Amino acid sequence: MANRITRHIPNTLTCLNLFSGCIACVMAFEARYEAALGFIILSAAFDFFDGMMARVLNAHSAIGKDLDSLADDISFGVAPSLIVFSLFKEMNYPEAMASMASYFPYLAFLPAVFSALRLAKFNNDTRQTSSFVGLPVPANALFWASLAAGGHSWLTSDSLYPICLLLLVGLFSWLLVSEIPMFSLKFKNLSWKDNKVSFVFLIACIPLLLFMGVCSFSVIIVWYILLSLVTKKSR
Repeated sequence: MANRITRHIPNTLTCLNLFSGCIACVMAFEARYEAALGFIILSAAFDFFDGMMARVLNAHSAIGKDLDSLADDISFGVAPSLIVFSLFKEMNYPEAMASMASYFPYLAFLPAVFSALRLAKFNNDTRQTSSFVGLPVPANALFWASLAAGGHSWLTSDSLYPICLLLLVGLFSWLLVSEIPMFSLKFKNLSWKDNKVSFVFLIACIPLLLFMGVCSFSVIIVWYILLSLVTKKSR
C-alpha cells in the first residue's frame, strides 16, 4: 500500500506545478504581474520537489517525465509569454508602428514555442544530466515575471519602444535553445572545490534578494547567464 501511494507523490507535485502555472497564466492575462510572479515561483518550487522526490522514492516513470515537460511548458513557457503579451498590449506604439499594434503582441508567444523545443532537447540530450545546455525554462519564466512585476512602469512608458521588447524576446528565445553550457545548482556534496561556481552564484544572490525587491529575480537570471558564460571553459 505504501509503495502505491509513494509512487504517485512526484506526479502529484508535477500536477500542482501545472495547476499553479495555469493560475499564473490567468494572472498574466489580467496584467496582475506580481501575482503571476508568485505563482511562477510556486510552480518552480513544485518543479524542484517533484524531481527530488522521484529520486528519493525511486519513483521515476516515463509518464512522469512527459508530464513534467508538459507542466513546465505551461508554467515556464506559456505563462511568461502571456506576461509579455500583456506588456505588448499596454505599451505605447509610435505612429510608425500604429498599424502593427493589433497583431504585434502575438509575437510574445515565441518563448512558449522555444520553451517546448528546449524541453524536448533536454529530454533527449545525454549531456544535460548534471548541467544544462541553454537557458533552463524556469529561469526564463522568472526573468520575465520579475521584470514585469518590478519594471512595469518603465516597460510601458514612452521611453521603451515595442521593438526593444521584441529584441529581448528574441534574445531569450535564442538562449533557451542555444548551445551555451550553463551550470546546475544540484549539489552532490558541500565541497567548495566541486561547487565553487554554484557557491559564488548563491552568495552574490543574497544582497540582490535583500535590496532589489521583485526585480531581483530578473537580475539574478542575468547574473546566472553571465557567470555561466565566464566559467564555461572551466567546467
